[in-house]
Amino acid sequence: MTFNSLSPSPTSLPAWHELLDLKESILEQNILELFNRNPSRCKQLSIQHDELFLDYSKNLVDGQVMTSLLALANQSALSAHTEAMFAGELVNTTEQRAALHPALRGKAEDNYTLNGMPVHEQVELALSQVSAISDQIRDGKWLGTTGKAMTDIIHLGVGGSELGPRMACQALQAYAHPDIKMHFVSNADGAEILSTLKGLNPETTLIIIASKSFTTEETMLNAQSALNWLEAALGLSHVQSSTHVIGITANRENALAFGIDPSQILEFQEWVGGRYSLWSSIGLSIAICIGYTNFESMLSGAREMDIHFKTTPFERNMPVILALLGIWYSNFLNAQTVAVIPYCERLTLLPDYLQQLDMESNGKSVSLNDEPLDYSTAPILWGQTGTDGQHAFFQLLHQGSHLVPLDFIAAVNDPLSNEKHHNFLLNNLLAQTSALMIGQGDEGRAAHKIYPGNKPSNTLLMNELSPKNFGALVALVALYEHKVFVQGSIWNINSYDQWGVELGKQMTRKLLSDDSALIKAFDPSTQQLSEYIHQNTLPSSE
Repeated sequence: MTFNSLSPSPTSLPAWHELLDLKESILEQNILELFNRNPSRCKQLSIQHDELFLDYSKNLVDGQVMTSLLALANQSALSAHTEAMFAGELVNTTEQRAALHPALRGKAEDNYTLNGMPVHEQVELALSQVSAISDQIRDGKWLGTTGKAMTDIIHLGVGGSELGPRMACQALQAYAHPDIKMHFVSNADGAEILSTLKGLNPETTLIIIASKSFTTEETMLNAQSALNWLEAALGLSHVQSSTHVIGITANRENALAFGIDPSQILEFQEWVGGRYSLWSSIGLSIAICIGYTNFESMLSGAREMDIHFKTTPFERNMPVILALLGIWYSNFLNAQTVAVIPYCERLTLLPDYLQQLDMESNGKSVSLNDEPLDYSTAPILWGQTGTDGQHAFFQLLHQGSHLVPLDFIAAVNDPLSNEKHHNFLLNNLLAQTSALMIGQGDEGRAAHKIYPGNKPSNTLLMNELSPKNFGALVALVALYEHKVFVQGSIWNINSYDQWGVELGKQMTRKLLSDDSALIKAFDPSTQQLSEYIHQNTLPSSE
């Protein structure tokens, strides 16, 4: 069985019906009482993989629930789907593509193939370009047209082509080059690109255009503004062919047609999805920021998570356990959202990154064989760093009426902090996970001082936020990449397409055309708003 219409609906599996029978009784349980009944609960419900430690004992599950969740995984097509993905089969069924992103961090001995042909040589070639160019830039040997070394890198992309590198560079700023500043622009809002360019020296600025198709409208719009700035400042024509511009794409022909110098085009494969691309040539900005050796450590950490996911029995498999717990809350306990709370300011973009990874992958309402689903899929994912979140939305988590499972994430050691600050931060995390679970009873207290408790959470600890651990954690890093894959497999959906973003793009093009006939085809509200914008638009100052 592979990714096709033979994959079973989860609602047809015996374990699904067992879980439906268990949900009422588990809601009457108290997590703290589950600890009292099972002195070994902490050890049984925790997993260590290398320098990552997952404690999932604070979840609203007992032995029966975990047994049935694991049975659900075994009865589903998960094993067959996993084998198909790692074998390079066309698991993206609507676009007839593989999703072989683990090969980006693989070694020759992993034997990744596509259509029976090894892909390691392609991956190695792309990474050798990343290594060579990033080393030249970091060593001050990549010179602009006036002979000066690059000091500012502007990475232009959108979605995974921008968010992944931005997140990695922010998370790993302890390893950043001291004399090179990284800038990331994704939004089509002109204020973002124009304010980024303001104050930079064009003689020492490098523009990286990252687009899988090299036609992405937001990215190409920002690229044109950046190129206009370079041309005007440096007195150049065809600046896109200068050493101030690098293109990263899966469509070399489009990059060449745009005018990028052939030696300055880095490629990645069509089977690399945008939200899984930071491990590819798209990661050039990361390698420039932290150095290629550290970038390799990221790849190594992710590869170890790939091996863990592929070879570890489900009951000790981190991505599988996280995925099953998510299914339990979403499909059986009716949780509509899940929150990710990193207790590390440098992981402030982690919730954003996971939001795209999870909701773009699994925000689907049809099955692999295009039939409407009668069960929910991806919950809404959101979050913020602690302790800021404690002073924002934790009131709702503690005393609100919604069930919100949480993932708490932290590094045990932080060389950029000091003992007093980091001890305070980590103990806040521990206190919050405990308070959410234990709560506070009435005991003569006024109602507004009662905490119901019994709020579930996972805690994921890294020894340190190093490139290797970051790679293992954030496959999202690979742990979360595989969690999303597991859930998509059990839900019997295609986690690798994103047709939901296309309709809005098509309608934008119609509005931009200024074709009155096309605009009149829109609904009355949109026509009115379009007319108001046109009537009140001020003349351009350019």
